[in-house]
Amino acid sequence: MSGGVDSSVAAALLVQRGYDVVGCFMRLGSPGETLDELRPMSESGCQTDPKVKIGHQGCCSINDAADARLVAAQLGVPFYVCNFKKEFGRIIDYFADEYVNGRTPNPCVRCNDWLKFGKLHEYAKQIGADYVASGHYARVRSDPATGRFQLLRGVDHSKDQSYVLFGAPRERLAEMMLPIGEFEKPHVRELANSFGLRVFDKPDSQEICFVPDNDYAALVEHRRPEAARAGVIQDAQGATVGRHDGQHRFTIGQRRGISLSLGYPVYVVSKDAAANTVTVGPRAALGVIACTAGEANWLVEPVDIGQWTPVLAKYRYNSEPVAAEVRLLSDRAVPSPSGRTGAFEVRFCEPQAAVAPGQAVVLFDSASSEVVLGGGWIVSTKSVA
Repeated sequence: MSGGVDSSVAAALLVQRGYDVVGCFMRLGSPGETLDELRPMSESGCQTDPKVKIGHQGCCSINDAADARLVAAQLGVPFYVCNFKKEFGRIIDYFADEYVNGRTPNPCVRCNDWLKFGKLHEYAKQIGADYVASGHYARVRSDPATGRFQLLRGVDHSKDQSYVLFGAPRERLAEMMLPIGEFEKPHVRELANSFGLRVFDKPDSQEICFVPDNDYAALVEHRRPEAARAGVIQDAQGATVGRHDGQHRFTIGQRRGISLSLGYPVYVVSKDAAANTVTVGPRAALGVIACTAGEANWLVEPVDIGQWTPVLAKYRYNSEPVAAEVRLLSDRAVPSPSGRTGAFEVRFCEPQAAVAPGQAVVLFDSASSEVVLGGGWIVSTKSVA
């Protein structure tokens, strides 16, 4: 229970259906504690208000904890706070390290993998719970043909969160409950109002919960001071066209904030962390026809090695799956920093813009477009040119 409308309605629906519910709030830190080193500095050199902390603009803030506790009390269910402060620090380190290494991280997927459907499942077993439920817009069902559990897109495709759940271990699908996945967001708010929940009109969280003022570059520099190195901005031919204060300040596909005038709209096409260079070009230069991914997690039986299989691929959270083909690669083909094996290659049917290493690519069944087959983390891309 994060204190938002979605998890609150999920809990209320389970109570209504007769389940014995226990509400859990993930404590990721507290003012003056977990992210002391991330506090922005004032002009005097002193640290500023420690309230600018974990969850200030995202989820899991102190106010969210209070909302979750009140909803649990209203529903008459026990409420526990799980201290995941140490584990959450691992996510922040991952976030900073990915930018330092020239990749674009996705901390929300990692949070689901490591915490919500990692540590939280371990906690569930400790208290004898059969399931872990959450307010995600996705569905879990038993395949009528095989009896195995599947992960599906949420009915509300505009809010679908199956992309961020692809990393859940396959064996845990049977232990997952996603009560609001069958509904569209407006109806979830109507349900919250009908249940008399005070959070029925609470705004959705939009930003990364641990990034103060959404300034991710400043956070990276606080966590990894060595990231703030001046370097060269170059064009596709390698000619210097500008300077930058750190390649971590740029993301693939970025247009705003480059501060260059080349006579045409300029986009970030690629980055080289080792050389500390940022390459820019026209929008056409963003086209990618294929990518390789590592740390694969399959929620169904994977395809045969070397055989191209039609799928739908989603390489950004806020995008629709696109037609593609996938084939498995040997584990040795894509080195994995984490040591997790499994690799595959995705070939897009049409060029795609701004496919970024470090992001997740998630695959869906091409026939239904609903069933999540699995996914992995993009290691490299192949451009059109």
